Amino acid sequence: MSGTDKKKYTVKFISDYIDASVVGDAETQVDNIAPIESATCGSITFLSNPKYKKLLDQTEASAVIVQDDIKTSNNITLLVCNDPYLAYAKLSKLFANKIDLSKGSIHDSSFIHESVALGQGVVIGPNVFIGENCSIGDQTIVHPNTTIYKDVLIGKNCIIHPNCVLGSDGFGFASENDKYQKIEQLGGLEIGNNVEIGAGCTIDRGAISNTLISDGVKLDNQIHIAHNVSLGSHSAIAACCAIAGSTKIGKNFKMGGLSGILGHLEICDDVTVGAHTLITKSIKSPGNYIGIMPAQNHMNWSKSAVFIKKRGK
Repeated sequence: MSGTDKKKYTVKFISDYIDASVVGDAETQVDNIAPIESATCGSITFLSNPKYKKLLDQTEASAVIVQDDIKTSNNITLLVCNDPYLAYAKLSKLFANKIDLSKGSIHDSSFIHESVALGQGVVIGPNVFIGENCSIGDQTIVHPNTTIYKDVLIGKNCIIHPNCVLGSDGFGFASENDKYQKIEQLGGLEIGNNVEIGAGCTIDRGAISNTLISDGVKLDNQIHIAHNVSLGSHSAIAACCAIAGSTKIGKNFKMGGLSGILGHLEICDDVTVGAHTLITKSIKSPGNYIGIMPAQNHMNWSKSAVFIKKRGK
């Protein structure tokens, strides 16, 4: 397919692909996904938040993915399903320019130690460094300028975005008078299957035992995970978060951007941490936790802070 060619699909094909029912012309063709406010003829879009319902009445898209209780006066074709956002996620795969993983490839500028074990269909981008005693599972993609230190195990179907550093030394020093004695980091790093690690992330190796990133974890850009952290399966962390050393986190953990967790804590399964929150104590009960006040003028903020401080006594 040339750079000017577009992928075209009928609404009928898409409805089968995302498990939706069609209201309107099932033979309508679409060749791109677009935001609902800027979509034009030939575009398909979605509406997942009812508060934007007015945009559905105004859009020029050829087709819109909606929930089953959404109505519109706009004469457009609808694809009706239970979860439009999930349907959009599935649909995006049809229009993506995917990397061919059938044979795998290694860029000439990359260095891979002779002891490294590579699975089937692994793709290694330009200027990647992979140290000794590492393994990378089938169909995993390592994007450019990533450094993978020794003793890093990466599972199948992972995506490592550019400029990541995986398996570097953790921050470990023992105080000796007015100096510091470095603690050698003797552990490794284990990354499970179906993990995606965003650009510029750093994940340290363990001090003695391994740092662990479990199956299905999704990390946004510029996240730091310190040595000996254990991050449970199917967790998702937004950009610019940091987790200090030896913290153990359960499965289905979610963390908003610019948040942090202190070291040596335990967090149970099914915890959600809001944006810009600092976790200073272990969490033993599932639920939502947040520690930041919405922006307001300084005088009102000061009053709120005094009120919260008094409530905490």
